[in-house]
Amino acid sequence: MAKSLLKTSSLPGRTKLLHQTGLSLYSTSHGFYEEEVKKKLQQFPGGSIDLQKEDSGIGILTLNNPSKMNAFSGVMMLQLLEKVIELENWTEGKGLIVRGAKNTFSSGSDLNAVKSLGTPEDGMAVCMFMQNTLTRFMRLPLISVALVQGWALGGGAEFTTACDFRLMTPESKIRFVHKEMGIIPSWGGTTRLVDIIGSRQALKVLSGALKLDSKYALHIGMVEEVLQSSDETKSLEEAQEWLKQFIQGPPEVIRALKKSVCSGRELYLEEALQNERDLLGTVWGGPANLEAIAKKGKFNK
Repeated sequence: MAKSLLKTSSLPGRTKLLHQTGLSLYSTSHGFYEEEVKKKLQQFPGGSIDLQKEDSGIGILTLNNPSKMNAFSGVMMLQLLEKVIELENWTEGKGLIVRGAKNTFSSGSDLNAVKSLGTPEDGMAVCMFMQNTLTRFMRLPLISVALVQGWALGGGAEFTTACDFRLMTPESKIRFVHKEMGIIPSWGGTTRLVDIIGSRQALKVLSGALKLDSKYALHIGMVEEVLQSSDETKSLEEAQEWLKQFIQGPPEVIRALKKSVCSGRELYLEEALQNERDLLGTVWGGPANLEAIAKKGKFNK
């Protein structure tokens, strides 16, 4: 849906959708009334979305509802949007790890909320809300990694696709169970999954509701690496070390790189090139650039 909206917008409109902080994919012209959706979601409490920001520039976002395998309650959906907004404004940030509490990622939506939001209109409203949130998440100027421990089911599996990379512990599994629930992925998971593993593999994964163990997920390109440990603490440490290799350097450079990759993925060629030019202007002649040139000059001597 995100790509569809981008491709049917004017060129300036697509740029705004991609780069202006806080802009939504959907508005009242699409039948989306955000405040009304928020009031409905507020009726389903339970769990929390926790954010820890470290001095290293790595944030750790924890889906915390362990009594329900970290299923998303309505309140957690609202809190996720709040944390995304906080991360959009974290100028010192460079990377982000998404994980679930108590050694499991997430089982998707809380069934209590699903049962109560039973009309097609309710389903589409939550769909638009979560597509908005996860698209903003995907566009964060942070390099993001989903640390999949235990199960990532349904909406939990969809959330992993909004991250730039995925790491799995040896015994973890990812499964898009939507077909067995009589629905399809609705948080943007299908669109992103096709980008990650291609349309043929995505069709197999979705129509077969396949259980992707770590070995098979690695084979089809769903994940970057299988970690050594299944221990909650040790696997988090491994994920942090893995991420650090990609975020070495000043925040402004890492963030510009991520923005440039996002525009290359989502925009037409001419517009992506123009955006690359504009991003270059934010770092060329900057402190990191001048320091690197000075060091290179000394090295040559």
